[in-house]
Amino acid sequence: MTLQKQMGFWLAALAAFIIFLWAFQDILLPFIAGFVLAYFLDPVADWLERRGINRVLATLMIIIAAVLVVVVVILLVVPILGDQALKLAQDLPALLKTLLAKFDAAAPKFIKDIVARSGTDIQGSVGDIASKAAGWVATLISSVWSGGMAIVNVVSLLIVTPIVAFYLLADWDHIVDRVDGWLPRDHVEEVRAIARDINTAMAGFIRGQGTVCLLLGLFYAVGLSLAGLKFGLAIGLGAGLLSFIPYIGALTGGIMAIGVGLVQFWPDWSSVAIIIGIFAAGQFLEGNFLSPKLVGESIGLHPVWLMFALFAFGYVFGFVGLLLAVPMAAAAGVLVRYALSRYLKSRLYTGSSLAVTPQPAPSPAPVPAARAVDKAGRPSTRRKT
Repeated sequence: MTLQKQMGFWLAALAAFIIFLWAFQDILLPFIAGFVLAYFLDPVADWLERRGINRVLATLMIIIAAVLVVVVVILLVVPILGDQALKLAQDLPALLKTLLAKFDAAAPKFIKDIVARSGTDIQGSVGDIASKAAGWVATLISSVWSGGMAIVNVVSLLIVTPIVAFYLLADWDHIVDRVDGWLPRDHVEEVRAIARDINTAMAGFIRGQGTVCLLLGLFYAVGLSLAGLKFGLAIGLGAGLLSFIPYIGALTGGIMAIGVGLVQFWPDWSSVAIIIGIFAAGQFLEGNFLSPKLVGESIGLHPVWLMFALFAFGYVFGFVGLLLAVPMAAAAGVLVRYALSRYLKSRLYTGSSLAVTPQPAPSPAPVPAARAVDKAGRPSTRRKT
């Protein structure tokens, strides 16, 4: 099969996969969630299997433990988290106005004069922007939720996802072997190398960065709650979740927590310093312990590319797209790097300038003319006339 036919085949397969996702996005959520859960927990099942526990029994133990954790979180954490998130969205305009009022009271006179001469009502403008932003966030969450839950509701998600995860996790090794048997034999080693790179990128981000996000979210939520910060649970867990994109979680959560702390604790600077210290400690733990141990040195996903993938897949496929964004971004990154490496080795990149061209043979050195000799055989000194 020629290269053009191979490219056509794989492009057609990609187009069919995208059409399938778009057509069945409303019912795919529990299946994709089950696949992500199975992929996340596969190392745990392998660890138990290496210690002599049957694969099916190990899978059953893992799924039961995961379901219990989810049920406890839903019963204890979700109601409090939802209430805090809703109140935070409602109070955001008032919090911003209070912050501006405190800044206006403490700002130097020349800044006040500049603002006064500009004729801008900063408090009114910020209040309007905050109100619109809160409404936009609520609309976005509602659209993503309705797009992901159009047919599959929460109950079916909680029932179908563990079943899908159980079957996939129990048969994971057999599924991998079966797919390996479908690879084209002429390129099997090359495809396996690409698949290993994709698995490394996905594992580093889904398993490694996902675990980092959970640990950071718990650390921020517990720390802010113990510090007495209003909405501390919602801000902390939100900062941990946004840490999926490097630096975004700490930056967003830190700004919001410090802003709420200034409104709540003013003029007690020690409480605000504690909040700043919590985020500083979280970044120290992430940069020196969590990420090096759980993620590794490089996962091959640039933050800008990751943000684009999250926005693009979430916009097109809703909540299902958010679950698929990271695996697809990791796979696309590996494929692009592979294609680039092949391009850099091809004549399309090197051109003909690097090719070896035959060089003309060197011309022979001129032979000196024979000198005349006399009768005794000695060189003659007579000049030719």
